[in-house]
Amino acid sequence: MFVIRGGQPLAGTVSVSGAKNSALPIMAASLLAEGPTTLKGVPDLVDVDTLGHLLRALGSRVERLPSGDLTFEVQNTRANLADYELVRRMRASVCVLGPLLARRGAACVSLPGGCNIGDRPIDLHLKGLTALGATIRVERGYVIAEAKRLKGANIYLGGPFGSTVTGTANVMAAATLAEGRSTIEAAACEPEVVDLGNYLNAMGARITGLGTPFIQIEGVERLTGVTHTIIPDRIEAATLMIAAGISQGDIRIENVRLDHMTAVVEKLREIGLTIEPSGNCVRVRANSQLKSVDCTALPYPGIPTDVQAQMMALLTVVSGISIVTDKVFPDRFMHLPELVRLGASIRREGNCAIVNGRHHLSGACVMASDLRASAALVLAGLAAEGESVIRRIYHLDRGYDQLELKLNRLGADIRRESDEPKNMPASLILNVSDHAEDLSDPTHELRGPTWLKRLGINQRQD
Repeated sequence: MFVIRGGQPLAGTVSVSGAKNSALPIMAASLLAEGPTTLKGVPDLVDVDTLGHLLRALGSRVERLPSGDLTFEVQNTRANLADYELVRRMRASVCVLGPLLARRGAACVSLPGGCNIGDRPIDLHLKGLTALGATIRVERGYVIAEAKRLKGANIYLGGPFGSTVTGTANVMAAATLAEGRSTIEAAACEPEVVDLGNYLNAMGARITGLGTPFIQIEGVERLTGVTHTIIPDRIEAATLMIAAGISQGDIRIENVRLDHMTAVVEKLREIGLTIEPSGNCVRVRANSQLKSVDCTALPYPGIPTDVQAQMMALLTVVSGISIVTDKVFPDRFMHLPELVRLGASIRREGNCAIVNGRHHLSGACVMASDLRASAALVLAGLAAEGESVIRRIYHLDRGYDQLELKLNRLGADIRRESDEPKNMPASLILNVSDHAEDLSDPTHELRGPTWLKRLGINQRQD
């Protein structure tokens, strides 16, 4: 857990790590390569480690060099099982499906299961791979796909809430080794998809139209390993910019691609932040009087859904009424009640949150529900008066490379402590005699072992 003492304006210089959402599909696409691949700028994250374990299980050698670079080389092309125990830890693991099918002719990949931020089916992935000629069935929670060689096709990947980013990555990677030409219509335009396409082209693929909704792929016979540098993480950059605003700080951020985050920059300027670019760096300053705004998360080039929670945290301390809407994941508001615990005034109406901004938040104990919600709570903790405790920060470690250390270098006061329960506070100790009648009822939920388990006590069965 994090213990944060808020109220410190941030100041200094910080550097953005490589993009998690770019590194993961590129790591998966290394399964397509003959010979070694080296990736530079891969962030040191739990999700990266998880995918590394999966790639090893699929026959690749994966090594982190002293320089921080990651190297990959396929050594066994017979393995094609992506087991549930690995895939369940991270949805992006499904990106191995297309590369396995294209290079090895078969894949058995666990369905990723549920997600805290809303419904995220992979039906568009399967639709695209089926169009390329794969035979696909789902049995016992696994996608089983086969194809002697994929064949080029015209594929439409539009969904009810826009294009699918991981679906575009999966289908594009598979189509590189397909026979003939493939066209992906309604393809995702995100910079991370472009980065994957540039990596595949460097390996020998023939992909055009990257960054547009129409991508064309001419299939080739083989791809070879290359050295590639991951783009900067635009979500981390946005989070650090918002940290400057919410703390009334003045910071310089290095390794930033502002051309990847135009909508975020314009919205932060509308709120009142001063953003001054200089090459691949940017200075971000908060003015004394910030303004409320309406903010809508949309597919790229709009404001990313991955920044929605952080933007909401900022708007809780901006005077006036702001409306935050998410049109990508309409149910992505699990951070809302936790921000309320910190003193925010927010109410939800459908896929919108109405924020009545205040000048001050107050420290409290809160619980993170997902990766970006974790970041939003950290930001709110920076602005809150007193001490805040954020539990389940393991979510944060999935997508931010040592965020608390970067913020502490800017003047924040964040301590990482064990999340294990210590001695139970007296206020939480129940008096058994007060519940005697309840416990005598054999149907009552507090009776016997069930009651003890709810207190965290496990009984031995001798």
